[in-house]
Amino acid sequence: MFNKTLVPQSVAREIQGMIQSGQLRPGEKIPSQRVFSQKFGISRASLREALLTLETLGLLKTEAGRGTFVAGPSKLGVTGHMAPWRYSDSYSVFDVFQTRILLEGEIARLAAGRLTQLQLDKMEQATRTMEECWANQDLLANVEADLEFHGIIVSACSNAMLKALYQTVRDLVTETQRQPIPITDPERMQESIGEHREIIMALGSNDGPRAKLAMETHIRNTARCAGLEPKSLSADATL
Repeated sequence: MFNKTLVPQSVAREIQGMIQSGQLRPGEKIPSQRVFSQKFGISRASLREALLTLETLGLLKTEAGRGTFVAGPSKLGVTGHMAPWRYSDSYSVFDVFQTRILLEGEIARLAAGRLTQLQLDKMEQATRTMEECWANQDLLANVEADLEFHGIIVSACSNAMLKALYQTVRDLVTETQRQPIPITDPERMQESIGEHREIIMALGSNDGPRAKLAMETHIRNTARCAGLEPKSLSADATL
């Protein structure tokens, strides 16, 4: 039924569709993992990953001792609540955002001037997709387009080791791109779209320092949206 390499994402999309169509209604408890995994013909591990993704996006909420429910309607940026940080046993959200600033800023600098026009066009298309999907509240596609945007930049980085390091921490990076969604208001999303276009312009004009600054600014602003204030990149930085 699903592409085996993308099972959790495919299942998450299917469940998001059930929520958007009203098949699963706000406040309704979703079927048990056993029932849902049988319905989709997938393992419980893949299902749990899909449910965690939807919870991070604010579409589901888990209540201790009660189960998982479809989140009630809320105005994004006003009454939305972020899900618990799923990697708290290993790294704080701050640690990940701080690492992103250091890693992705340098990757952007080294990618400047190395992207083909086709890649730049794909980045612009991904940015438009983000904007359109946000308007339609297709949150999964919004984040997938964001991931594509950042992934294209990584692919053009001239330092193979930095590219490998990014892949090593990609799951954590991805989570920080999902985490702020439930409390992101439309104005902030428009700012994020504008930041993407500033990054594209810097990369296309072969301006490494400008690309680095634009990427660092973008990630800092995303961190602020998530309620963090990464004031410094020093090792002893505090929130």
